Amino acid sequence: MGLTATRTRSAAQRREVPKSRGGRPTKTAAIERDQRLIEVATRLFLDRGFDATSLDAVAEAARVSKPTVYSRYGDKRGLFAAVLRREIERWLAPLSAAAETQLSSASDIPVEQRLVEIGREMLTFTCGPDAVAFSRMMTSQAINFPDVAKLGKEEGWLKAVSTTARFFDHLVAQGALDLEDTTIAAEVFLDVVVGHTHRMATFGMALEMKPAEKRMRAAIKLFLAGALGRAARVQDAAKGPQRRRPSR
Repeated sequence: MGLTATRTRSAAQRREVPKSRGGRPTKTAAIERDQRLIEVATRLFLDRGFDATSLDAVAEAARVSKPTVYSRYGDKRGLFAAVLRREIERWLAPLSAAAETQLSSASDIPVEQRLVEIGREMLTFTCGPDAVAFSRMMTSQAINFPDVAKLGKEEGWLKAVSTTARFFDHLVAQGALDLEDTTIAAEVFLDVVVGHTHRMATFGMALEMKPAEKRMRAAIKLFLAGALGRAARVQDAAKGPQRRRPSR
């Protein structure tokens, strides 16, 4: 009897969240609790969708009290925003890493090859099942919750544009591209390279990487044709009008 009681008490102690002297969870325990909440909420939103996911279900699955969830995130919209922010950071990480890799690569590597490497990373993370599922949820909730749409724009789209624009600034500085506005160029690049494929995935079309990459490569060629064509026009304009030789 005593041994059973001891085992039960030990198991209960292992489940308890470490407390500070004031009775509150320690900083480490609070961080772990929040991470667990976000992980559980992410899984439930993906499995059930926004409407069918409740804060009560999240609290139960995460093994925390309901008041803790409500005090931390306020309502389901606040929890979804926290989940979305974390997911966007995950989606942007490969783009940032790819851009940094290309920034440090040798300058003699063709621009097209550099852009293909970035485009491939973008296809992988923006058209994956989780990214598509969250894109659908964000779109469906944007009308009722404009702040969710604002979060997606500011934390997702604008940061992706900024990262790509910095990479284009680097290429311009190297003389590899001639772009009048690298921010607009980044917006066009992101849209033509992955925009169509992402939209089709959002509509429920199965993603086939081989055709998607073929389309991505063609889009990059068109993008470069415009950028390099402008460079040629600038050079021609700098030379000035050429005089025609008199005919003999």
